[in-house]
Amino acid sequence: MADAALNQTVDTNKRRFLITASSAVGGIGVVAAATPFVMSFWPSARARAAGAPVEVDIGKIEAGQLITVEWRGKVCWVLNRTKPMLESLPKLDSRLADPNSNVPQQPPYCKNEHRSIKDSMWVAIGICTHLGCSPTFRPEIAPADLGPDWLGGFFCPCHQSKFDLAGRVYRGVPAPTNLVIPPHKYLTDTKIVIGVGQDGKDS
Repeated sequence: MADAALNQTVDTNKRRFLITASSAVGGIGVVAAATPFVMSFWPSARARAAGAPVEVDIGKIEAGQLITVEWRGKVCWVLNRTKPMLESLPKLDSRLADPNSNVPQQPPYCKNEHRSIKDSMWVAIGICTHLGCSPTFRPEIAPADLGPDWLGGFFCPCHQSKFDLAGRVYRGVPAPTNLVIPPHKYLTDTKIVIGVGQDGKDS
């Protein structure tokens, strides 16, 4: 009788162990199965490199502030231009190589004085059109190294190309064209997507 009781206790304990172990393994399996599903909501690195659109919250970008994001493996700038920045643009037309953006370096909906959908918020690919360097944001007025006529813009220290605050290239510098404006559109007043234009095109 004692042996029977002992065997019954052992069997009961064994069943409990097996049930607990099975539940634990099952739980791990659920988590493992769920993880790829959750991760599938986010673009993979390969998808981003291939050109997956990138959403940007612009609601917290302060006036005069520049932020950088990545799209297709390239640095993109989003600049919230101030009123004085915008007012400086027409003053530079005579010193620019393509002030009217006739070379198609921007989508048609950005072929305007500000090279943007909305006047203040400007989006561009931050790569110099000369040899692919990344220009430096120089918003200050008349710094010693850029001269008294500098009204703010972008300066490429590699070969001294200059661009204004709309990405328009100065005359007489190595860069041949204006900076590229990527396709983008507004999803809301405070959110944009880079990689899909308001005309539905992705390039």
